[in-house]
Amino acid sequence: MSQFFRKGGIALNDTEWIQDFADRRLQYGVSQTKLAVMAGISREHLSRIESGKVAVTEEMKVKLLEALEKFNPEAPLTMLFDYVRIRFPTLDIGHIIKDILQLNIQYMIHEDFGHYSYTEHYYIGDIFVYTSPDEEKGVLLELKGKGCRQFESYLLAQERSWYDFLMDAMVDGCVMKRLDLAINDHTGMLDIPELTEKCRNEECVSVFRSFKSYASGELVRHEEQDKAGMGYTLY
Repeated sequence: MSQFFRKGGIALNDTEWIQDFADRRLQYGVSQTKLAVMAGISREHLSRIESGKVAVTEEMKVKLLEALEKFNPEAPLTMLFDYVRIRFPTLDIGHIIKDILQLNIQYMIHEDFGHYSYTEHYYIGDIFVYTSPDEEKGVLLELKGKGCRQFESYLLAQERSWYDFLMDAMVDGCVMKRLDLAINDHTGMLDIPELTEKCRNEECVSVFRSFKSYASGELVRHEEQDKAGMGYTLY
């Protein structure tokens, strides 16, 4: 954010700061209304700030900059598949691997045991395909976090998307047993510690009955870093 306070190594005065800020807001394609909502102020107040009709405090500068960076197009909010479990109503595992996953079964490792009451499975990396002689069980595909990332690489090579794959699976009559989505928030739109606290205070309305919260960081961290590099996950 320092680029808003200084340009070319020279500190900006309030007029220059406001102009630089307004220019960046327009570059991001953000309206005054959206930015005002994100900053917790009225659109009228933001308009008066940008027009120079009211003084802007250092505290307000920080608040506006933090709100604006949440719209930074270079650090988008992205969603990822984090877990996929799909059952296919067939015993033809070769068809699922070749035509739906579009993988080569000859490059997959076969094991004569399985999970979820399946009797055998094929896998490559963290991509698992289970099968069983029981017609009711059919064929089961399981992709955990790493498996999802690995399968994305195959989809990229196949010039397909998740949408293409899921449509192929649905046309084949699949049953979606479980789909987990994870949000990668690079800009801080989602305050995970705050959301975790809301879960603890029973302020979260959800069909789930439990939650898990994790924090990760560096073993050695200097005080001036102020938790830099710390990551939070909420399930």
